[in-house]
Amino acid sequence: MQGVLNGFAVIAVVIGVGYVIGRLGSLGEQGREVLTKLAFHVASPALLFTTLARTDLSVVFSSRLLVTALSTAAAAGVFVAVGAVRGWSVGRTTIGALCSSYVNSGNLGIPIAVYVLGDASLVAPVLLFQLVGVTPVALTILDLSGKGGKGPLWLRLLTPLRNPIAVGSLAGVAVSAAGLRVPAPVMDPLTLIGGMSVPAVLLAFGISLCGSTLPGRGPDRRQVLLAVALKTVGQPVAAWALATGVFGLRGAPLLDVVVTSALPAAQNLYTYASSYRVAERLARDAILVSTVVSVPVLVVVAALLG
Repeated sequence: MQGVLNGFAVIAVVIGVGYVIGRLGSLGEQGREVLTKLAFHVASPALLFTTLARTDLSVVFSSRLLVTALSTAAAAGVFVAVGAVRGWSVGRTTIGALCSSYVNSGNLGIPIAVYVLGDASLVAPVLLFQLVGVTPVALTILDLSGKGGKGPLWLRLLTPLRNPIAVGSLAGVAVSAAGLRVPAPVMDPLTLIGGMSVPAVLLAFGISLCGSTLPGRGPDRRQVLLAVALKTVGQPVAAWALATGVFGLRGAPLLDVVVTSALPAAQNLYTYASSYRVAERLARDAILVSTVVSVPVLVVVAALLG
């Protein structure tokens, strides 16, 4: 329980600093946009490359990963189905589906894995699945549904290779799969640059809260509430049902998959929405509300299954 509270406290403080920066206007009118672009085009690709290049890819092939993949697909699928019925745009539906299923496995998942689950590596399957599987697909859809949707077919098929986040992730996987060791003069600067990713994302998120209305109100209200319900309740329930009913997981493995599924929506989803200028308010509100709601959910999960 202490690990859950510690992880959330760190995030809250950094977001709060971003909010103060926004209120004071310390970074000017373009501060949020600059931080967002820094994270999307430079820092996040560097972080993903250095993380995946050092990761043992054997952790991918496990029943825990299958539970994660299926519960993610279930939560995202419900949002997509509702979006199709309601006639929401492809970009908005994609962002909403991500907010319904893409967990904060990095800056929140790692400390919670350490303090609650006792092993930081337990979050690796979720991290890898999202970076290698979900992110390239989602960003490709966003590219093709926007300005990237025009042009010759061969250029559209190369969309994932023109996205910095996808390139960083795929390059890291390639290095790890090949068993290569990146020289320190190359890896160390990339590690230093990648260290800016999480703070930049959280600060930009905090700045975006300045002058905004209370979350969960306005025209995006129903979409926000749907995404939050799926993320904080639907996905962990689906993970529990799959883990126990299909894969027969018990004890620590069961706690692992349910806790990671109950993590809130990742802050970098706001970076994606802001970079593509689609459903920014939906992403911001869903992330904020799911982060708050997931605190008691994680405490209850840890108490029941721990």
